[in-house]
Amino acid sequence: MTVVAPIRVLVVDDSAFARKVLRQVLSNAEGIEVVDTARDGLDALEKVSELKPDVLTLDLVMPGLDGLGVLRALDSLPDAPRVVVVSSTGEESELAVAALQAGAVELVHKPSALATDRLYELGAELVEKVRTAARVSRRPWRLPSSSSPPTATASAQDVAGPARNLVVVGTSTGGPQALTRLLSMMPADFPAPMALALHIPPGYTEAVARRLDALCPLEVREAEDGLELRPGRVVLARAGQHLKIERHGALTLGRVDRHPVQMPHHPSVDVLFESAARTWGKDTVGLVLTGMGDDGREGARAIRAAGGTILTESESSCVVYGMPRAVDEAGLSNATAPLDGMMALLLAQLR
Repeated sequence: MTVVAPIRVLVVDDSAFARKVLRQVLSNAEGIEVVDTARDGLDALEKVSELKPDVLTLDLVMPGLDGLGVLRALDSLPDAPRVVVVSSTGEESELAVAALQAGAVELVHKPSALATDRLYELGAELVEKVRTAARVSRRPWRLPSSSSPPTATASAQDVAGPARNLVVVGTSTGGPQALTRLLSMMPADFPAPMALALHIPPGYTEAVARRLDALCPLEVREAEDGLELRPGRVVLARAGQHLKIERHGALTLGRVDRHPVQMPHHPSVDVLFESAARTWGKDTVGLVLTGMGDDGREGARAIRAAGGTILTESESSCVVYGMPRAVDEAGLSNATAPLDGMMALLLAQLR
C-alpha cells in the first residue's frame, strides 16, 4: 500500500485566536499536518525557510511585513509553498484580489468577528482549498510590478458596427491571474461584448472588476441586473449569483439572480454558457480557463450544440487543469492554446 505524505501547512495570522482555530480545524482534517504557526510576515518567512511547508494559509493585514510582502518574498524562492489567503471582505477585498493577482492560489473568506465561534464556520472550505492548493503543480502567472495601465478605455462608440459575436468565459482556481493576463492583452477595438464567470467568495467581485478595469483597455464592470452587454464592455458575474444573457433584438442584457439554486457554484459557468447558447447560438464563443472541477462542461456542450465555438486553455499554462480537461475530454473543444496564445486564437474566431 502506498503511503501518501500529509500536506504540510504553516498557518500565518497576527491573531492568536485565529491561529488557534485555523490550526485546530486543519489538524482535524485527514491528510493535513500543521507544522507550525507564524504571527507575522517575517516570522512566516523564517519558518518557511526552516520547515518548507507545502501550503501557507496567509492573513493579509499584519504588522511589519504584511501578506502582500510575504507573497513578493516567496516569488524569489524556487520551491515556494502554495498560498491560500484567509481574508475578510470590506476594506480587505482589494488586498485579497491583489494577493490573488500576485500569486495566491485560493481565497477563503474570514468572518470579521474573530473572537467568536464563527471562525470555525470556514473549516470545510478551508480544508478543501488547502487540498486544492497542494495539488497545484505550477506557480500561477504573476502581474509584473512594472505593468503600466492601459492607454485608452474603449466604449461602445469606439467599436465600429454592431456586435456579431458574444464571448463568454468561465474560470475558477487560478482565475484572477488568468483573467488579468487575458484582459491585459485585449485590443481597445475588441469587437464583441464579453461576460465572465469566476468562482470566488461573495464580496470580492467588485474589487476584481475594479482591478481588471485598471489593467484592461476595455471597461470592466461587476454585473448588475439589466446591465447592457456591448462591444467595449466586459461584465463580471457577481459572486453569489448567476449571470444570464438575454437578447432583445440588437440589445443584449445581463440578468442576475440565484436560480437555479441547486447549482454547486454561484455564479455557474454552465448557467452563463447555456444562456449564451440560447440567445446568441452559433455566434457564441466560449472560453474555459484554469479551474478545479467540471463547471462549464455542460455549458460548453450547449454552445457546441447551438453551432458556437469553444476554446480551452492548455494544460501547460493552467494553474489547475480541471475545467478545461473536462471540456477537452468530452470532445467539446474546437481549439486549445496556452494563456499567452489565447487572445490570438480568440480573435481568429470572431466574425
